[in-house]
Amino acid sequence: MDNGKKILGVLPLLFGFFIMGFVDVVGVATNYVKHDFMLSDSVANLLPMMVFVWFVLCSIPTGLLMGRFGRRNVVLLSIVITAVAMLIPIVRYDYPCVLVAFALLGIGNTILQVSLNPMVAAVVSSRRVASVLTLGQFIKAVSSMLGPVIAGAVAAMYGDWKLIFVVYAVVSVVSMLWLLCGVKAENPSGSEQGAATMRSVIALCCNSRVVMLFFGIMCVVGLDVGLNVLIPQVLMVRTGMPLHEAGLGTSLYFLSRTVGALIGAFMLTRISSRSLLKWCMAVALVALVALMLAWDLYVIVALVIILGLMCANVFSILFSMALELEPAKNDEVSALMIMGVSGGAMIPPVMGLLSDLGGVTSGIPLLIGCVVYICLLSFLKGK
Repeated sequence: MDNGKKILGVLPLLFGFFIMGFVDVVGVATNYVKHDFMLSDSVANLLPMMVFVWFVLCSIPTGLLMGRFGRRNVVLLSIVITAVAMLIPIVRYDYPCVLVAFALLGIGNTILQVSLNPMVAAVVSSRRVASVLTLGQFIKAVSSMLGPVIAGAVAAMYGDWKLIFVVYAVVSVVSMLWLLCGVKAENPSGSEQGAATMRSVIALCCNSRVVMLFFGIMCVVGLDVGLNVLIPQVLMVRTGMPLHEAGLGTSLYFLSRTVGALIGAFMLTRISSRSLLKWCMAVALVALVALMLAWDLYVIVALVIILGLMCANVFSILFSMALELEPAKNDEVSALMIMGVSGGAMIPPVMGLLSDLGGVTSGIPLLIGCVVYICLLSFLKGK
């Protein structure tokens, strides 16, 4: 019975990872907004920046909020903000309102990512933390995969891709109610070592290996978001595919990531995380170079699948490497590493400028640089 209650208690938390995946709709949404308002690549790519810049500004404050108000209440706050963000484009659809909506989506997602991971770690046994977090990343990948499918489906059936925001708002409300009913509020005192403070978070920056992993998180998220935006553009420019079909290329990428997460969870029981990271980044490097040269539809599709498989476990591996370095500071490490998600804000605008200057694949060398850096982190020694 106790095990059954524990499983039921974890389920609403796992559903929170599904809400976490909503942020990845920014990839396909960028292409729809660009089409609707006739924007250049550089202007359209401000949307990912509006989402991910908040990971710089809100991560550490969220770590402090968890100690004051409790992790469950902070998770609930994040879902409320996400639901409000989803309603804005339905009420008014113009470019400034879209920017505001995606800014709120970024704020909500930042708060959710910082607070949900340590909350899961607090309610499951230490031996099951890694497996439950891996399952959470699998659920997030499923959510990310479904986003472009839902957008394309409602665009095809109802002529309005924005109806995806109605779906997301309803699901957010369901998640909030489930969390309220299924998880008790904990004592807002933070971890056993006490609540995180600004000083304790900043002190992590004295650990050079933690800082290197922070930049690694920036690179992997920038790589992920950059591919989300790039894949539909490559399909449209090089194969003549219409936008509502090209957007499914992003879903294929996330489907590959979902499969890759399952494969990776099995492989990590057989080989070290650093070895897996090294080989995945080596293959991803070859795939990115090939994508610069590919014009055939089937070749591009194959490369998208390979990239999804190779990038599936990178975030989890880097995050776990950081936790290994500072196991007594879960909240602080979570806040600092999630701040690294801001890489999603910095890389796509630069890619957009490069694309405006030199063509659709001109931003790929930037992604190649991210892959090379992540590969170097596989040689980083543990504590």
